[in-house]
Amino acid sequence: MRALRLAPTNPMNRALLSALVFEVIVFGLGIPGMLLLDRVPVGLAVATTTVAMVLALAAAATLRRPVGHPLGWLAQLAGLSLGFLTPMMFAASGIFALVWAGCFVLGKRIEKQAPPDAR
Repeated sequence: MRALRLAPTNPMNRALLSALVFEVIVFGLGIPGMLLLDRVPVGLAVATTTVAMVLALAAAATLRRPVGHPLGWLAQLAGLSLGFLTPMMFAASGIFALVWAGCFVLGKRIEKQAPPDAR
């Protein structure tokens, strides 16, 4: 499980937090696209998007705790799964998933280079 997390003091946590906050906004803006472009039923659009938004918010709120990063990974999967309802979300969520993964990999590299007492 440690492989899915960064140390609480890792500077890349700020970038991950920013990505999660912006994802919440983009997920919310996906609702009109689902309704107008792809004719997804209102209840389904709101429910699925709300789940993705809550996951991203929960991950952002708990990023310094052991559960935060795994929730962040789940939020990425939830965002990508919204693409099955409206293809535009594959692109939007895919960009955020790439940002999330890139920041996470950079964070892991920072942890490997930092002296053991700095972690």
